[in-house]
Amino acid sequence: MIRKNSFSFIALVVFIWVFMPFVGTAQPNPASPGASSGPMKGIYVYYNDKFQGHVLANGEKYDKEALTAEHKTLAFGTMVKVTNLGNNKSAVVRVNDCSPHGGSKAKIIEITSRAAKEIDMIKKGKVEVQIEVVEFGKK
Repeated sequence: MIRKNSFSFIALVVFIWVFMPFVGTAQPNPASPGASSGPMKGIYVYYNDKFQGHVLANGEKYDKEALTAEHKTLAFGTMVKVTNLGNNKSAVVRVNDCSPHGGSKAKIIEITSRAAKEIDMIKKGKVEVQIEVVEFGKK
């Protein structure tokens, strides 16, 4: 009887020792960076029109006339307000591509040429912006 109770006790201790480190270690939703920290600031650029028609990460074709964007961590479908900090003009874009490629680590988003025209940054090529999530997309 003592032997059976000892085995049960040891099994319980091993179970707690193995699984307790995982309690309360849930990871934050990757679709919500900046949600609690507020607006994000950084450099952005717009897609070169030569990508017109190329397939994006979400399967859509790039359309330079759409109000869409590429972002490193926000889920597809997330609506983001992009504000040009040089002139305070804004556009709301939908994330449909991921991971801006190349360039500075300060670059936080890439947008279509139509969105770039709306915030008046075509001549400069890249500007400092603030981005705010308007509505989160689905994972």
